[in-house]
Amino acid sequence: MIELLSIDLSNFCSKECNFCYNHSNMEGNVEWTPDEIIEFASDCIANGVKAISLGGGEPFEYDGVFEIIAKLQKLAYLSLTTNGLPLEDSNVWSQLIQHTPDKIHITIHHPNETQEVKRVKRQIRKLAATSIKPGVNLLVAKDTIEYCRDVYHQLLDDLSPSQIILVPHRYSNTPTPKQIAYVADSKHFQSASCLLGCEPPTNFVSVSWDKKVNRCSYAGGKQPLEALSYQGVINALNKVVFQSCMRFQSSD
Repeated sequence: MIELLSIDLSNFCSKECNFCYNHSNMEGNVEWTPDEIIEFASDCIANGVKAISLGGGEPFEYDGVFEIIAKLQKLAYLSLTTNGLPLEDSNVWSQLIQHTPDKIHITIHHPNETQEVKRVKRQIRKLAATSIKPGVNLLVAKDTIEYCRDVYHQLLDDLSPSQIILVPHRYSNTPTPKQIAYVADSKHFQSASCLLGCEPPTNFVSVSWDKKVNRCSYAGGKQPLEALSYQGVINALNKVVFQSCMRFQSSD
């Protein structure tokens, strides 16, 4: 049973992080129309999917994102992952308040950059004053462990550990599980389910910006959707030969 469906709206993102698993950039492509997203996600929800997560690329730089939010929020639990920069635009914020998803996760890519950390902390406090539940994805690299530890404890002033996801840097500069645990003082924390070993999730499916399917956003072996429907997902999954992202892992 697929319970959580993640959909990347595009691979366009003006932040252009060089480590992005989606290779998002300012020349990024858009293949989904808003109507396609709505119809596809609605069919999946009708077949048992309980939650939809929208990412990218940067979802708030995708034309039609608020149309999608307005439709899907009524049908299932809806979350978005963003770098947070578009939320600084008053027009984007105004539309967000009119079309509210259930949750927004803001990613901190550079915990060693004070201004980025301050911006995200300010934004999660602003979200907390609305009906939207805030969260943070904290990117943890092995050369920023101490910065991550400090930022993690700052975030605990406003968020519970369940609202902070410690994301291991891929595909190089990757921390060990012990280093991830150190960031959280070896207390309970949220991280990738594959932290201790790569296994495809059983209830999660990732659909990429180019309409391909796999059990993990990072894994190789994605297969194209031949139909934009729940059955199309199942058919594509049946053709997937799962390839762990660890095969791309650098030894540095």
